[in-house]
Formats: sequence, C-alpha cells, structure tokens
Amino acid sequence: MRLPAPLFPGVLRRRYQRFLAEVELDDGRLVTAHTPNTGSMLQCAIPGHRVLISAADNPLRKLLWTLELIEVAGHWVDTHTLRSNRVVEEGLRSGTVPGLAGYQITPEYTVGASRIDFLLERPGERVLVEVKNVTLCCVPGLACFPDAVTIRGQKHLRELLLARSQGYRAIIFFLIQRGEAEAFTAADAIDPVYGRLLREVVAGGVEILACRTCVTPAANHLGAFLPVRL
Repeated sequence: MRLPAPLFPGVLRRRYQRFLAEVELDDGRLVTAHTPNTGSMLQCAIPGHRVLISAADNPLRKLLWTLELIEVAGHWVDTHTLRSNRVVEEGLRSGTVPGLAGYQITPEYTVGASRIDFLLERPGERVLVEVKNVTLCCVPGLACFPDAVTIRGQKHLRELLLARSQGYRAIIFFLIQRGEAEAFTAADAIDPVYGRLLREVVAGGVEILACRTCVTPAANHLGAFLPVRL
C-alpha cells in the first residue's frame, strides 16, 4: 500500500492528549500532528525518535499534519492503525495470504455485538478475519499484543470463538509493524486477560496469523509470516 507523499521528516518531542503529537521538523518548525492510534504506543511514542509526517490537502481540516511513521530500533514502524486493515485487505485481494486466496471479501462485517474486519466467502465456506496492529516487542525480536489493556480486543476474541461454534472459520490476524520481529506472542504482562483468552480461543479452533510488514517511507505491504509462541 502506498503511503501519503510527500512525507516530512522530523523528531517527536511529545505525544499528549492521546491523539496529538508535537513534532520538530527538520527545517526547525514545531508543529502539532494528529496521531491516528488509540493504543499506548509503548516503545514508539518516545521523545527523540525520528518520525515522518504528512500534510493534509484539506484547508478546512483542524490539524494540517498527521503522524505516519516512527523509527524504532532502526526500522520504520507504521503506527497509523487506520491503515492496517487496508494493508491486510491488499494482501487478501492479491492472494498473498496463505490459505486465504480466492474468496469474495466483505469489509466490516457485523457478528453478534461486534464488527469484524473482514468476511471472506466462497461456496460452502465463510471466514471471519479480525486484524490487530502490533507495534510492541516484549523482548528483542519477539512482537507482542496488546500494548495496553484492551476490553474491545477481548470482546473480539469471544466473538470469534462464538462464530467458530456457529460454523465459521475464524482468524485473528496480527499485523506486526516491527521490522526486527522474528516471532509473536501475547503481551501477558500488559493484559493477562487478553493472553488467557487468546490461548482459550486458539484451543477452541480460532486460527492465528502473524505477519511482519515491510515498511518504507513510500509503502507498507505484507512481508514474512512469523511463528506464534503461546
């Protein structure tokens, strides 16, 4: 998926009020950028980290700037959670996700009390896919989710397990934005309930996919699928 262009380099000075970031651009300007991420951005939203931000072309928008990428451990990390579904959808439509080629794709499908990111259909089979954006490494090389307690994420796991009992194939898809990651696990120290539920739903037939992205200042696309350690 192509990223907005051009992107403007700078340094993160602080993240505040959840959706705001103060960035010092390389030309010396100090600007406020919208931060499209509801998580803690632990390890990412650290003052001094290099960032890339985009400028909106809508003069009526309240904030001109948007935080797009943050450099962590020598890799660009895409913290823009609104883009993660589009990256996965691009991979699904191109047939690059193992075992998920050749389906009709419906985004934002309501199941029970939740809206699941994708419904995939072909004759005799329906597959639900819920995407989670991963920007945290619990230890070097081991990506983990979540980066904060997530009641909504716990709810999605329960809905996937229920759907599995109703005949759906159900998949939780962890989109790993950390370029140094070699495997994935649950962030039990941050949200032990989520970790317990993840293991329970896997035991109940929900599948896990963990895929590391390839992120550059120009694009973000699916890369290697990684082992899961639960």
